[in-house]
Amino acid sequence: MSFYKQVLYLLFCRMQTDCNPMEVNGVSQSEENELNGFDGTDIKDMRLEAEAVVNDVLFAVNNMFVSKNLRCADDVAYINVETRERNRYCLELTEAGLRVVGYAFDQVDDHLQTPYHETVYSLLDTLSPAYRDAFGNALLQRLEALKTDGQS
Repeated sequence: MSFYKQVLYLLFCRMQTDCNPMEVNGVSQSEENELNGFDGTDIKDMRLEAEAVVNDVLFAVNNMFVSKNLRCADDVAYINVETRERNRYCLELTEAGLRVVGYAFDQVDDHLQTPYHETVYSLLDTLSPAYRDAFGNALLQRLEALKTDGQS
């Protein structure tokens, strides 16, 4: 990846993660924790995490959804994705990150040893050149919109 594309990629990722949804609603994370009786233990519902992953990159793939056939739990969720090249994958989402666990929807091959990726962006970047193009185009559109807003 060229230096320019790396910078754009980092900017886009930054734009995706700068906003804390709890602050947008006017409730801080600590206030939300108190309201829910949260004791400070870092427990995540991976189905919710998986839904967020899908929503982040759905624009750049043909199809992506959380599996309804494979078991989701507090520590694991499965996501089916079809790239723009029409390749299908089953992804596992855990605290370690995301990795390919199958080459068809709802398929888990226990013998498949694939690396974990910290982000869905990184994983799709390795799987799909068309994802990279769509991601880059979306980023350029966002930068152009920011430029236009700044000139107003």
